[in-house]
Amino acid sequence: MYGDPATIRTILTELGDTWAVVGLSNNRDRAAYGVAQVLQRFGKRVIPVHPKAETVHGEQGYPSLEAIPFPVDVVDVFVNSALAGPVADQAAAAGAQAVWFQLGVVDEAAYERTRAAGLHMVMDRCPAIEIPALVR
Repeated sequence: MYGDPATIRTILTELGDTWAVVGLSNNRDRAAYGVAQVLQRFGKRVIPVHPKAETVHGEQGYPSLEAIPFPVDVVDVFVNSALAGPVADQAAAAGAQAVWFQLGVVDEAAYERTRAAGLHMVMDRCPAIEIPALVR
């Protein structure tokens, strides 16, 4: 249910290509760093969202979703499950079309709220694993 193949396909191939990656910094040891590189290789614009607001992979970072001065299509969440729900709510408020919770990030109440707000959502999956099979 949280990784419905049709929803995964819609997010990765049909929605816009601007992805805000919450938790992305210049720490090469973190999963977000490598996943962002894969998303860029497949044509996604990856916007770092991190308290440090670092430039990562050539893109200016922002301290929060609200600070991004242009629309984002997908919000990819690399924070722990306890913090992920508020990020999903912020994504809906910011006008995103979809929220993606990374592997190990699960918040069922946030999933229900996000879907009820009309957004596509995937939980406990990794776009870097899913996208190579869908985009050639």
